[in-house]
Amino acid sequence: MNEARQADESARTTGLLAAARLDGVSKLYGGFAALRKVTVEFAAGSSTVVLGENGAGKSTLLRMIAGLIAPTRGAVHVFGDEPRWQRRRMAYMSHEAMLYDELTAMENLRYFARLHGGCVCGAPEQALRAVGLDPALTRPVGQYSQGMRQRAALARALQTDPELLLLDEPFSNLDVDSAKHMVELLMEFRTRPVSTAAAEQGARGRTIILTTHQAHLAEPLAETTLTMRAGTILSVSDAAREGER
Repeated sequence: MNEARQADESARTTGLLAAARLDGVSKLYGGFAALRKVTVEFAAGSSTVVLGENGAGKSTLLRMIAGLIAPTRGAVHVFGDEPRWQRRRMAYMSHEAMLYDELTAMENLRYFARLHGGCVCGAPEQALRAVGLDPALTRPVGQYSQGMRQRAALARALQTDPELLLLDEPFSNLDVDSAKHMVELLMEFRTRPVSTAAAEQGARGRTIILTTHQAHLAEPLAETTLTMRAGTILSVSDAAREGER
């Protein structure tokens, strides 16, 4: 733990703070280990695709970074601090939509914007149009198709203009064309400059961590591919290095 703190202080001094880091993290549910002594770092400005079958620990990894669950052992740092203190700098999209069924998409986004303190990059209308949804649609989200719900959930995450974007199975229930549009949108999102305040806090570009079992859909985003199995990291590969071979 002391080594982790020293690493964070050194990173703050040099301005090379990682977007997220897990140090020897395990998550136990009774006798079941969802994560087993995981140590991994996600560089600021990087794009990582996490692969693995159901039960590999992908969702647990993301929820741990998001601060939704605490490690049984080990430490988690987001921008050099505990996740709970950095929630305004990140957004999390679950494989479940996490929207209120009785509200329209617009009402959902406005509500979550208020929870976020009203600090959003653009109007909810812009976020909905970006994902291909009509802001004027008065139908409640509960009547949406699964694909439409998934797009509305992405709009909810993007409207806060996060430095760290955590996406858990974002291609679920999307057809191929919709998935390709989502990838294009995420690639455009990464090119947006971070705010001056974020840059002063050590941000070096936007970071995406995306879990999926559909590797072919996420390939354009996979600067780094992390493969998990049974709560452990099986391999980490860098697309640039692989291309040089």
